[in-house]
This record gives sequence, structure tokens and C-alpha cells, in this order.
Amino acid sequence: MKVSVIGSGSFGTSIAALLERKGFSVVLWSFLKEEAEEIARTRKNVLLPKVVLGDRVHITNDIAEAADGADLIVTVVPSFATRQTAKALAPHIKENQPMVNLSKGLENDTLLRLSEVYREEIPKARIAVMSGPSHAEEVGIGLPTTNVVASKDLRLAEYIQDIFMDASFRVYVTDDEIGVEMGGALKNVIALCAGISDGMGYGDNTKAALMTRGIAEIKRLGIAMGAKAETFAGLSGIGDLIVTCTSMHSRNRRCGILLGEGKSLDEAMKEVHMVVEGVHTARAAYELGRRYNVQMPIVSEAYEILFNGKNPQQAVKDLMTRDKKSE
Repeated sequence: MKVSVIGSGSFGTSIAALLERKGFSVVLWSFLKEEAEEIARTRKNVLLPKVVLGDRVHITNDIAEAADGADLIVTVVPSFATRQTAKALAPHIKENQPMVNLSKGLENDTLLRLSEVYREEIPKARIAVMSGPSHAEEVGIGLPTTNVVASKDLRLAEYIQDIFMDASFRVYVTDDEIGVEMGGALKNVIALCAGISDGMGYGDNTKAALMTRGIAEIKRLGIAMGAKAETFAGLSGIGDLIVTCTSMHSRNRRCGILLGEGKSLDEAMKEVHMVVEGVHTARAAYELGRRYNVQMPIVSEAYEILFNGKNPQQAVKDLMTRDKKSE
């Protein structure tokens, strides 16, 4: 069986390593020719020094080669590059091609979920999404991890479940694509806020409040968009939120810490030196909240901090002194 992984960032590389351990023939595609050549030469991604790719992983910069004959295509590219990648991939996709997207985010201009972008650009493919608490650093070396794969076509979800599942990577299935995608995307915004709280020197109480009220906001918006409430109590909801808000593996939390310490957004993103999806998603989440008339005070304050230069201490004060509410 051939599995093609489109996107050679840290998570794409870790997924290639996981699938190779299962005995599949894996093709790992990089957008950058120089990066593809470097990974092919060293068998490593500089972002994952502990992960060594074996001989069953072929690295290429040729997207036609990557797609050719694939039993499954796994897409793992940044949200802002999703449409561009889908356009490049589309001419090489066969009818009813199974695909699963592992990227977590939203398209800023259209406010579409990433599966919707792939369906627009590659209508002939069968699309699923997978999400959950899964840091690349741990998946790549085989530490026990659990995810959930979602598709309107449960047979497709079960097919992908069979491909990914082993003793180190357990996979559940659901038909709630909206819930899985929205949980995976919006938790990055809350993780940024948790990092800001840490950077400002606040404690565990503050972070617990942000996480608890954050998942409430994610759930409200998700339900308004058609998701199932129970999804947000699962792996792609509270599970992913916990790991992203508490771990130093989380680039969103690390970026937030730098912002809380007083660095500008540009300075923080340069220091993290990786894609910080929460920054991109904050704008789309803010606009979706307005579109669906859903109250999202934490997301709104994150938006003000990131894009309007609001002082984080003032944002916290404004959150704490809002009108009284019932939980």
C-alpha cells in the first residue's frame, strides 16, 4: 500500500514516520525542493531531530509523483497554503481518491473549514479529517497517541482508521466533520491566550478558567455551525485543548508566552520560527462569531491583542469585569 503525505513540516514528517513503522510505502512531499533534498539526504527534518526516516519513505518535490498510485493521500500543510496546495494537487487526483486532512485551521478570506476548501478544489476526491491531541514530537517517536477521524462517509473514516491505527496510535471514528475541525482549529486561539497568561505570570487558576470558558466558546460556535455538542467533550475538543494549552511542544502556547512577556506579534512569531496557526485562526474565528451571532469574549480579546495592539493586562481586566452571567 502506498500512502502519500503532502506537507513535510514537523507533523507531516512525524506522520510519515508513523506510517512507515506500519510497513507502508510512504511518499513525503515538500513544497520546497531544497528541503526535499535535505530530508532525503539526512533522513531527518531539522524540526524533529529525534525522528529518523527509513528507506521506505521517499521524499519528493514533485506533487504528481507524490499523488500517483496513492491508496491514501494525507494532507498536512498550513491553513494559509491549503487552497494553493489543493489547486496543485487537483490535476493528479483520481476519481473517488481517499484523502484525509490533518491540518488544523480555517481559511481566513472565506472562513471555510479546510475540508470545504479541498472539496471545492478537488470535488472528485473522498474527503475526511483527523484531529486530536497529537504533538509531532511524540507521534514521530511512537509515544501512545489517540486521534479521531471524521467523515460524512463512515466507510471512508473506517478505512483511514485501519490504515493509521496501531499499538502507539489509536483512532476513533465519527461523522461530525464540523465539530472535529472546529475543535482542532479554535483550540489554537485559546492556547495562544493560555500562553499569554503564562507570559504575564498568572497562575493555574487563570489557565484553567481560560481553558474551561474557551471550550464553551468553541462549543457555542460549533453548534451554531451544525456540530454535535458531544464532540467538544472528546479528543478533538477538550483533549486537544488540554495538550495545546499546557505543553511547551505547542508553538501556539510558546508564541503566547512571548506576547505575554511584552514582545510584539512579529517578534514572537520570528522567535517561534514555525507556523503559529492560532494567529491565523483568531481572525477567522472572530469573524465567524460575528456571522453566527455567537458571543466569544476570549476570542474577541485575542483578536484585539493580536491585530489592534490591545494591552493583554487590559484584556484580562475586561474579561474579568464583564456583566454577570450564569454558567
